[in-house]
Amino acid sequence: MHKCYQPITPSANKLLQKRWDDNYFNEHRRKVANASSQVDTRPPRTYIHLHLKLKKLQLEEERLATIERDNRILLEKMAYIMRTKGRVDNKNGYEYKSLNREKRMRELLRVTQENQDILRRITAKKPVYSHQKWENDWVGNQQFMDNISSYPKEWWKVRGSYN
Repeated sequence: MHKCYQPITPSANKLLQKRWDDNYFNEHRRKVANASSQVDTRPPRTYIHLHLKLKKLQLEEERLATIERDNRILLEKMAYIMRTKGRVDNKNGYEYKSLNREKRMRELLRVTQENQDILRRITAKKPVYSHQKWENDWVGNQQFMDNISSYPKEWWKVRGSYN
């Protein structure tokens, strides 16, 4: 059974409307068939500054330059020693004297004397608390606790004898 074409929008000429709709549909199908994927499957871009650390290289170069300079100075000193007699004279015969040595010694003697006086006073003082009295009070408290307790002292040892 054949159905005639019924356009969706009203038109004056159904034959032309059908041709236009077919062309539009065929164009749509062609675009769908030729469509490419929109997902980017390429590897991510590599940035050189993430792999090549210029600041680290600069610091390393500066450190190496410092080492080279120190080595050169040391080599010059060694060459000078080898050219000359080879002795290193680092004694100048000057004795260092402190300007406040006597004052520091007097202060040390004063502090030592004060510490000895404090120690003498502490050792001469009689104790205020009597440990013998504390011991007697503890024994009395133990007696009171034994008198008022529900179970005898070391009841777990005594319990075995009841069986």
